[in-house]
Amino acid sequence: MSPTRITERVDDTARADAALVLTDVVKRYGRGPGAVTALDGVSLTVRPGSFTCLLGASGCGKSTLLSLVAGLDDLTAGSIDNVERAVAMMFQESALFPWLTVAGNVEIALRVRGVGRAERRRQAADLLETVRLTGFGDKRPHELSGGMRQRAAIARALAQEASILLMDEPFGALDAMTRDLLHDELERIWRERGLTVLFVTHNVREAVRLGDRVVLLSSRPGRVLNVYEVDLERPRRIDSAPVANLAAEITDALREEVSRHAG
Repeated sequence: MSPTRITERVDDTARADAALVLTDVVKRYGRGPGAVTALDGVSLTVRPGSFTCLLGASGCGKSTLLSLVAGLDDLTAGSIDNVERAVAMMFQESALFPWLTVAGNVEIALRVRGVGRAERRRQAADLLETVRLTGFGDKRPHELSGGMRQRAAIARALAQEASILLMDEPFGALDAMTRDLLHDELERIWRERGLTVLFVTHNVREAVRLGDRVVLLSSRPGRVLNVYEVDLERPRRIDSAPVANLAAEITDALREEVSRHAG
């Protein structure tokens, strides 16, 4: 049985109020019989200031979708209407420049924006304070823990003054306790700054812990199977009963999809 394709059609008024609108997005690699379709007809509306999590089996096109939104790859068909324009992207690895200090890594983004030297230093210090890294600006990335490096990567992303933050499994390589602490930090920063976040994860509980909505994608080619509205009070605990209950429901749907594809 083929997965149900869910689309979100929006009128002009709703489109004007959206941060991001994806319409019938298709991404295909290669040509002819050997072509591989990664995404097939994905339609999704992302509200300003919302936190949307993308879930799905490996290879379903989650990261591809972020790359398309970021402009790092080209669409095969469909459209992406980036209403808010400014986008920053974070990856699973912090991707900090090892030869620069932590402050220097943050200042790189400010320099690209044309910020003067003195102002760069001031803003970098403020951003490091925002991510709780005050006093670590003169350290090199290798001197920091994995969680601290990801905090620095968040600061560098914020330095771009982007209103949309794309996050591709940024906490996937961290231990459970560090990840839990960074969930709290990310939620605080998201709320304080009014960011729109599109967050890719394989961790169902993480998606429910963080997201306003959880978008479940089918196995390749990626289609929207379901959109779950997470109507749970914040702040949330990843091990709380309400989070666990909704995560179990989504996990069942994900297992069914993986089994269908494997069969």
